[in-house]
Amino acid sequence: MTSAPENEGSQDKPGIEVAVVTGLSGAGRSTAAKCLEDLGWFVVDNLPPELISTMVELGARSSSVITRVAVVMDVRSRAFTEDLASVIKDLDARGYKPRVLFLEATDAVLIRRFEAVRRGHPLQGDGRLADGIGAERALLSRLREEADLVLDTTGLSVHQLRGKIEDAFGSEASTRTRVTVLSFGYKYGLPMDADLVMDVRFLPNPFWIPELRDQTGQDSDVSNYVLSQEGAEEFLHRYHELLRLVSAGYRREGKRYLTLALGCTGGKHRSVALSEELSHRLSSEDRLTVKVVHRDLGRE
Repeated sequence: MTSAPENEGSQDKPGIEVAVVTGLSGAGRSTAAKCLEDLGWFVVDNLPPELISTMVELGARSSSVITRVAVVMDVRSRAFTEDLASVIKDLDARGYKPRVLFLEATDAVLIRRFEAVRRGHPLQGDGRLADGIGAERALLSRLREEADLVLDTTGLSVHQLRGKIEDAFGSEASTRTRVTVLSFGYKYGLPMDADLVMDVRFLPNPFWIPELRDQTGQDSDVSNYVLSQEGAEEFLHRYHELLRLVSAGYRREGKRYLTLALGCTGGKHRSVALSEELSHRLSSEDRLTVKVVHRDLGRE
């Protein structure tokens, strides 16, 4: 029987990334998993080790539907370190080159976190909480040394941890803030999903101009009329500057979706024209992905 070349199948397979998330209980694995999901990763928590390689292979064959797979593993698996080492070795042999993220924190912080949720440590048995943490730390010491990225979450807030994971595992597109600029008419009610609402009825209403009444804010005649009114340009400029501050703050706090609502009487003229112009200006920002939606256009 002829043996295969030593490096056969060892090249990185295109189209799919693989990450393994592990570390100390209470150090933030659940937060890391949720963050990876938000970044577009397909996340599986504690899948039986013998099925992990098969799942990754299925993901690789999914015609680009699944391109990033993250596996979360912890000491609930009896042969944890052996299982995980075997999984990593098998994935590496298949050409997937998994990245291992290891999360840890100080004993004092871990104890405080367990006490806050009133749960015991999975390894403490009949002993104290500190005994379980010490046993787990010893069990994972070798794995920690071999991890690609070790994050100490001792002094990190949830938002700070998310930021570090985004920096390490997020693509440029996945870390953008997704902004929806929504026009609406007050006579149809406020949009329930809006983060910020602006009333643009301070501008003259094109409805009262016969030749503009049947057109909408998407038509150039109406748009030019609205944008040329006193106060329109100053409003757009100042609101754009405000949104730069707001979106940066939301990004630091881990908020990735922002809905900006602009309302006029019927949602046909002023709010539509200003929403179109505002979305155009926001689209020039590097960290934003912008779309415009006209909720009430066509209802009259």
